[in-house]
Amino acid sequence: MAPTSSDKTAPTGRLAGRTALVTGGGKGMGAATVRLLAAEGAHVVALDIDGAAARSVAHDLGPGVLAREIDVTNQARWAEVAHEAEQRFGGIDVLVNNAGIADPALLENLDGTRLQRTVDINLVGVFNGIQAVVPAMKKNAAGGSIVNIGSVGAFQGVPRMSGYVAAKWGVRGLTKAAALELGAHHIRVNAVHPGQTRTPMTHGVVFDTSAVALGRVGEPEDIAQAVLFFASDQSRFITGSDLVVDGGQLAGQADYSGLPD
Repeated sequence: MAPTSSDKTAPTGRLAGRTALVTGGGKGMGAATVRLLAAEGAHVVALDIDGAAARSVAHDLGPGVLAREIDVTNQARWAEVAHEAEQRFGGIDVLVNNAGIADPALLENLDGTRLQRTVDINLVGVFNGIQAVVPAMKKNAAGGSIVNIGSVGAFQGVPRMSGYVAAKWGVRGLTKAAALELGAHHIRVNAVHPGQTRTPMTHGVVFDTSAVALGRVGEPEDIAQAVLFFASDQSRFITGSDLVVDGGQLAGQADYSGLPD
């Protein structure tokens, strides 16, 4: 069952005048988030290791949307893009840590190099992003909102995804630790945890929706709407929280037999 046009919500300007950084902003959930935050009035910097993909997303969204290339494991590059965003738009209000990779393999076949890359991008990249924007957010009287993209894999094990699951459990813990540290500065830190979602990263995966209460695979826009909630003042008294966006997947028993070895 696919979403219909009635599922679309008209923009309300909830982020007017704010500045948001979105990693992995060139494709999938990140691209959908860039478009939605821009539609809600935010200046957005679409960040992606694939600079061409980020530029493609930003192309039709006007001068308030920039595209910049970044490797999220590179702290120096993070400092550069954070500084540019602050100078260009006057501050940083929202960070969406969406960049991530999946590298499925049997645990016994996952070598140290592949494991480290998965952890570096999915977890260390999130840490780097938070660290880079906090100085700018502390200058804001209203603080800021950091949204980390986790996974239903941060609540359960997933076979052949040991590195990914370990990193996403780490993102969940980092979210809560950062929320405690940054709350005094009115900086909220929350996590959105997608279930089976149709993105370029999941291309080729055989989805099982038999245990999904809503009976369908998620779309990038479903995740973007959850991010918007945390980015906006609608969640002003929420921090350190997990929002699972999985159509009811965790309520049942999913079948992961479609994942490759």
